[in-house]
Amino acid sequence: MSGAGLLPRWSEWKAAVRAPGADLVSGVIVALVALPLALGFGISSGLGAAAGLATAVVAGAVAAVFGGSRFQVSGPTGAMTVVLVPIFHQHGGSGVLAVGLMAGLVLVALAVAGVGRAVRYMPAPVIEGFTAGIAVVIALQQFPAALGIGSAEGAKVWQSAFDAVRKYAVHPHHVTLATALVVAAVVLIGSRYLPKLPFALLAVAGATVVAQLFDLGLTPIGQIPSGLRAPTLGFVHFGELGALIVPALAVAALAALESLLSATAADSMAVGTRHDPDRELFGQGLANIAAPLFGGVPATGAIARTAVNVRSGARTRLSALVHAAVLAAIIYLAAPLVADIPLAALAGVLLATTVRMVETASLAAIARASKGDAAIMAATFAVTVALDLVTAVAVGVGTAIVLALRQVAKEARLHRIPLEPPVDDIDHVGEERDLLHDHIVAYRLDGPLFFAAAHRFLLELAEISDVHVVILRMSHVTALDTTGALVLKDAIGKLEHRHITVLVSGLRADHYRRLAAIGALPAGGTAHIFEHTPDAIAHARGAVATR
Repeated sequence: MSGAGLLPRWSEWKAAVRAPGADLVSGVIVALVALPLALGFGISSGLGAAAGLATAVVAGAVAAVFGGSRFQVSGPTGAMTVVLVPIFHQHGGSGVLAVGLMAGLVLVALAVAGVGRAVRYMPAPVIEGFTAGIAVVIALQQFPAALGIGSAEGAKVWQSAFDAVRKYAVHPHHVTLATALVVAAVVLIGSRYLPKLPFALLAVAGATVVAQLFDLGLTPIGQIPSGLRAPTLGFVHFGELGALIVPALAVAALAALESLLSATAADSMAVGTRHDPDRELFGQGLANIAAPLFGGVPATGAIARTAVNVRSGARTRLSALVHAAVLAAIIYLAAPLVADIPLAALAGVLLATTVRMVETASLAAIARASKGDAAIMAATFAVTVALDLVTAVAVGVGTAIVLALRQVAKEARLHRIPLEPPVDDIDHVGEERDLLHDHIVAYRLDGPLFFAAAHRFLLELAEISDVHVVILRMSHVTALDTTGALVLKDAIGKLEHRHITVLVSGLRADHYRRLAAIGALPAGGTAHIFEHTPDAIAHARGAVATR
C-alpha cells in the first residue's frame, strides 16, 4: 500500500464537524469507562498509574486520527499487560518503553507491506467466538469491583473471579453488588427504549451522588495523578537492544492481532461500516511510537472501550479523539471529582456492555450452519475465556484449517471412466467389451491431490488387478503438492512392478514439473505422457496388440 493511502482524509471528519453531538457524548462515556482501566493496567504493567493514563491519552489520540477504524478506541489492555510484566521484571521500565517504540516501528512496516489485509481471511466462527469470549472475560474482570472485593487472587481472569465470589460469600457486600446491578439494569433498559440518551453517563453520575449523600461505603476510584509523568526515556544501552527484539516482535504481534480483531468486532456491532486493516496497523504503529515518548506503555485497540464507544452512539472517529481529550482534561483539571466515582458503578457499565456485545442471532446462525463451524466457534470461545486471546485465535484458526482440509480432501475422487465417448449403438458396447477384455482401464483423478487426500488414491490404485494398461487422466486435478506427488509415484511404481503399463494424460505443466522433479513420472517417460486422453487410449491399444 502507498504511503498516501495510509494517511487521514478530510472526508472522514466531515460528518463529525456537521453533527458532533453524538460523538461528544459517547467520547465522554468512553473516557469514564477507560479511566479506571488505564489506571489499573498502568499499575499492572509495572510502570505505574501515570503510565497507563499517558498511554490512554497519547496512544488514544494518535490512533483515533491515523487508525483505520472510525470506532476503535485504543489504550492499555489486559492482554498487553500480561506480555509486559516479564519484560519489566527483566529489563525495567526503560526496557518496556524501548519495546513499545520498537513494536511501533514493526507495526508501521507491516502496514506499509499490506499485511493487515490478511485479517479479512479470518473465519467468521473465530471472530464470533472471540467476541463472545472477550465479552465473558470482560464480565469476569468486573466481579471483584462489583462484589466489593479489594484483592482477588488468580493468574487467569476466571480464577480471580472465582476467588472474588468465594470471598464475597464469606463477607458479602450487598450494597456494592446492588449498585453494580442497578447501574447495569439502567444502562440496558434505558438504551433499549431511549437509545439516544447517555444512560451510562447518567447512571454513573447518579450512583456517585447517591453514594456520597447516603455514605454507602462504596469503594471509589481514589486519587488520580495530576498531570502526565515526565518522559523516562533513558531507554537501554545499544548492546541490550538485541535482547529486546523478540519481546518487541511479540508485542507487535499482539498489538496487531488484538487491534484488528477489535476493529473487526466493532464492524460486526455497527451497521454499514468496514475498517481499513492496513491503516489500523499504521495508526497503532504511530500510537506505540508516540506513547513511550510520554512515558506510556504499548497500546492496542481495546475491545471493551471500543464496544462501549459503538453502543454509546458514536458515529465517527471524533468520539475516540474526544475520549483522549477528556482523559487529559480529567488528569489536569478534574481529578478530585472523578476520584469519588464508585468502582461498582463502572463495573455495572461494563457488565451492561458485555451483554450488548454478544450478538445471539449471529451465534445461533453459525451454530446452525454446520457442526464444524459450531466447533470452531466453541473452541475459540472456550480458549479465550480459559487462556488468552492469542492462543484462542491460534486454536480457532488451526481448527478451521483442519476442518477445511478435511472438507477439501473429501472433494478428491478417483473415477473409472469409459474408454470411448458414450453412444447408443450396439457396436460401441461390443467395442468397450473388447477393450475391457484386453485389460485396459482408465481412471480420472478429480479435485486436489495433496497430503490430506493422497493416500486414499494409493490404496485404490494399488488394488487394481487383472489389467495390462492403466490410463490416469489428470486434467481435472486442481492441486498437487509434494506429498500427493510422492504418493502417486508410489502407486505408479507398484503398478509397474506388477508389469502394468501406466499412461498419463492431461497433465498440467506445473504438475508435470513437480512429478518430474521427484521422479514420479511413468517408467516410459515422455512416451507415456499424452496431452489428450484419446491419444493415450490409442497408444494403449497398440501396446496391448503387441503383447
